[in-house]
Amino acid sequence: MEIMDDRHGTHSTMIISQLPTDQWYAAIGDNTLADAILDRLMHNAHRWALKGESMRKRLQEID
Repeated sequence: MEIMDDRHGTHSTMIISQLPTDQWYAAIGDNTLADAILDRLMHNAHRWALKGESMRKRLQEID
């Protein structure tokens, strides 16, 4: 939360996650804290949802 407070509105922040955003509340655990963090993250966010097979799986098939 402190990191998001320090960066909010002044710096860009990139978050990369394998966990879908609808599961972030459960991962953070505290709904009040999750609301505060996600509000700062998602307000002006550009989001990309990547699709397709895992590169790890594809690379294992080549080996």
